[in-house]
Amino acid sequence: MKKRILAVILVLSALGSLPAQMTVSGVLDTSVSMNAVPESNAFTTGFEEYANIRFQSRLRDNRAVVYGAVNLIAASGDSAYRLMGMQIPVEENFIAAIELERLYFRLNGEHVDLDAGLFRLPFGYGQVWSPSDFLNPKDPLKPDARHRAVIGAALTWYPIDELKLLGFYAAPRDPLSNEGKGSLFGLSLDRHWEKLSIQTLYSFETPDTDSAFGIHRAGLSIKVDIEIGLYMDMLYTYNYEAKTELDGLSITAGADYSFFDGNLIALAAYLYDGDNSLYAGLTWRFNDFTNLSAALITNFDNAIYTPLITLNHDLFQGAVFTISLFAPFDNNSINSVSCTAKIRLRF
Repeated sequence: MKKRILAVILVLSALGSLPAQMTVSGVLDTSVSMNAVPESNAFTTGFEEYANIRFQSRLRDNRAVVYGAVNLIAASGDSAYRLMGMQIPVEENFIAAIELERLYFRLNGEHVDLDAGLFRLPFGYGQVWSPSDFLNPKDPLKPDARHRAVIGAALTWYPIDELKLLGFYAAPRDPLSNEGKGSLFGLSLDRHWEKLSIQTLYSFETPDTDSAFGIHRAGLSIKVDIEIGLYMDMLYTYNYEAKTELDGLSITAGADYSFFDGNLIALAAYLYDGDNSLYAGLTWRFNDFTNLSAALITNFDNAIYTPLITLNHDLFQGAVFTISLFAPFDNNSINSVSCTAKIRLRF
């Protein structure tokens, strides 16, 4: 682990000495969490230091760009448990991890772009949930989380303004699949107007041990920007072996509206993915530096309710202090209570 950390330091030092076309930026999060389970009287704490460092280099008058990002993590207590799956050594005071997040290039043409490497393939306009974004699913309990990348390639064509055609490939979900079984191929189309945006998606996952005939996915996402913002996002997944019917459908719809000159924002969203869930939230902006958000996520099928409260305050330019609290409960008791305080520095 010490050798890995030293290697990252050397790489970052080298990046800082490169010519002006190389830029480095990122965030540093310092977090303290407290978690309680009322039924068992259990109480735990966690500490985490997390840095997301991004860099890019432009070549040949921006005709080619190289992108990369790494995560540096040190954690102890409750926060360390999520790192255990990375099979990394335990230090004396903490667990540390280095994670490659992005590493890809982009070739820029007049009407055609090519991306290849480890990058994100986003789909859909959903704000809380987004079923068509099946490679990078959203989690409303972690709205600031960086979405996972995939190894693949994407060719984008812009035949006219506000129209985008995308063809993509993603490597199999099983990284040890050396025969290409489970590879993803797909097409998407985005069309934008002044008040309306539409995206369509089709993807085919090649046959593997779980599906001898492959898996088909079709998605549709619509966003309307009028006095009230409206969106709908859906994905249908068909698997012949599983005899997919209505259970292959995932759909979300939502709306947002602002009051008092934009100081109060209301957001509501519904999700059906076999279960039925509802999100209802309000964000109040006290001033340019402080805002408070309160939301309730309800899973009707399991009768689980999760309130989520978040307070953000800008300490100064590039520094934000955040306190978040969520406490899922059912009809009988409070399952747990979790509170996290975080300082984020942008550089």
